[in-house]
Amino acid sequence: MYMNTNTRIVSPEFDFIQPKTLAEAFSLLEEHGATAKLLAGGTDLLVQMKMERQQPSHVISLAKVKELEGIKAGDGLTIGATTSISAISKSAPVKARYAALREACNAYSTVSVMLMGTIGGNLCNASPAADTAPALLVHDASVILKTAKATRKVPLKDFFTGPGKTVMQPGEILTAIELPEPARGSGSAFLKISRVVADISQVCAAVMLVRDGDKITDCRIALGSVGPTPVRMKHAVGALIGQRGTPEAFDAAAEIVARDITPITDVRATEKYRRHVARIIVRDALLTAWQRAAEGAAK
Repeated sequence: MYMNTNTRIVSPEFDFIQPKTLAEAFSLLEEHGATAKLLAGGTDLLVQMKMERQQPSHVISLAKVKELEGIKAGDGLTIGATTSISAISKSAPVKARYAALREACNAYSTVSVMLMGTIGGNLCNASPAADTAPALLVHDASVILKTAKATRKVPLKDFFTGPGKTVMQPGEILTAIELPEPARGSGSAFLKISRVVADISQVCAAVMLVRDGDKITDCRIALGSVGPTPVRMKHAVGALIGQRGTPEAFDAAAEIVARDITPITDVRATEKYRRHVARIIVRDALLTAWQRAAEGAAK
């Protein structure tokens, strides 16, 4: 049954709690267990509560936990989980070194959602259509997951297990995303197709490649909205590494992507349309990344 979220209110009662430290947040999670949900920006959780898909008795907001905010550049990049999509899109280090991520953030719904939405929330919601996921996948990102007693680092490619599902365990909080320093001669790009600008993607794709002269020495391709999770494309990458960066090579890789993805037909697009669009935007993203790699190597 169709339910219009714009005409619904959050009806069940719940306690809203705002810890100021990570230690407090861990304590609250331990106290309330499965009855509690973490809230970062709220652009996903509140919609799910309005749709009555989530009915927590306690909502623990991370908005005042300063440990989870900000972007730190060094040998790579560390992004706090509650950093807004808008802040990432405006970050100078992101603009200079992580083009695909910047473009993914700029393609993210509306300005108001960009201001409220957080990168940690976007990943933990685990939507197959999460815009930041393909970009972070091609930048070889990892997530930092913490409990009150332990910390672990998980490659993002191993983080998603299904629609709305991740490897996170009870009591864990995603605290940061880490990106390695891009290789010299690398370039990246992100493209998205959706019904309207503010909609989630019908298909989105990100690529990163490294060039040495006219040869591709490394490459990553990732897509969203074409399977149960955001996914990296191994076969297409294997067909590119070691090859010359030609339009013909990029066309062939894009054909492999269109063959390997597992899209569905839903209210936003048909399976056939998604395959067709995936081929086009992967080819175009590869061409853009190839040109950017030349510009980066020249600096």
